[in-house]
This record gives sequence, C-alpha cells and structure tokens, in this order.
Amino acid sequence: MRWIYITFTILLFNGCSFKTPPNHWQYESINAFDAYTKDFLSNDDTMAKNDIKRAIAHAKQGADMTQLARIYLGKCALNISVGIEDSCKEYKNIQELANSKELQAYYLFLHSKLKTKDTKLLPKRYQSFAKHLNTKEFIKANEDAREMQKPTSLLLTSALLKKHIESQTIDKAISTSSFYGYKKAVIFYLKKKREILTDIKTKTMIDKKISIITNG
Repeated sequence: MRWIYITFTILLFNGCSFKTPPNHWQYESINAFDAYTKDFLSNDDTMAKNDIKRAIAHAKQGADMTQLARIYLGKCALNISVGIEDSCKEYKNIQELANSKELQAYYLFLHSKLKTKDTKLLPKRYQSFAKHLNTKEFIKANEDAREMQKPTSLLLTSALLKKHIESQTIDKAISTSSFYGYKKAVIFYLKKKREILTDIKTKTMIDKKISIITNG
C-alpha cells in the first residue's frame, strides 16, 4: 500500500505545483530584470543586453503596459545611478498607456522634478530623501541616502545628490558596490571621490585603482 500512497502523492504534487501561473510572463520579466540589474552593475554588458531584451519581451506579452513601463523606468534609474545621462525616452513613449501616478512620480523623481507634495507617491524608502532634496536639506538627504538598505537605492540616491554628495556618502556607495561586485558603480563612485579631493597623492592612487579595475 505504501507504494500506492507514494505514487499518488507524486502525481498530486506534479499536478498541482508545477502549473504555469496565469501571470507567468510577469514573473519572468521581473526575474530577467533582476538579472539585468546584477549584470549591468557588474559591467557584464553582453549578459546585461540579453537580460534586458528578455525582460522587455516578457513584459510585452500582456496588454497592461504597467510592467513594461516599470522595466523602462528601472533601466533608466540604473543608468542614472552610475552617471549615465538618460531622459527615460522609452518610458515617456508609453507613459500615457501605463497611466500610473506612482510611475510618473518616480520618473519625475529621477529627474529632480517631483513636487514635495507628491513625494508620498514614491516607494516609502525614497520619500524622506525626496523631501529633503526638494527643500535643499542636503545634509539630511545624504543621511537618508546612506541609510538605504537596498544597494540600488543607495546608488540611485547618491547619484541624485549630484554636486551636493558628501564624502561619507561616496565612501558608502563605493564600499557597497565593492561588496556586491558592482564594478560599473565602483568605477563611477571612485571618479566622484576623485572630483572632491584636493590631495594630489590620493588622487593619483584613485587613478591607479580605476585603471586596474577598468582593465581587470
């Protein structure tokens, strides 16, 4: 009887647990974008290119443009987080179809155009930072950036500080990027560090680090 029970259990498990969920394309799109994030920041451009193609292709399987808009905005945010200028053109082309106040608020946030009263539309982790940035409370905004638990959020907020970024914030971005192996981010924030230094010897050491990492 035992083998009958085992056989029944296996059949039941296979029948119920491995069905493709109706929104499988959304999961695939999210997973592909997660891979893109890692490969892009790690400076593996070949893999990143394939990842983003998959993420976009899966997102286009549904009539709802929200997921595709998220992918486009996420791609734009990653570019900005490592100093690559990006107007989020792909997102702007479909923003009316996505019709999301939250996504539109995030787009404006990426370009420092979000009004203080609309910061509540952002993900909670960005709200305090966005308010302090808008009110030009840059010391508090730097503190908010350094307290970000998500590495990509730390990198993005650090980049959005622009000329108001503090040395401590740059150091946090460098150490976090180094820990996760985000080579592209390490190089960008080492360059930011060099910009605010006055000591020639320290600048030369950073130049050597950048050269080794870039050619490694």
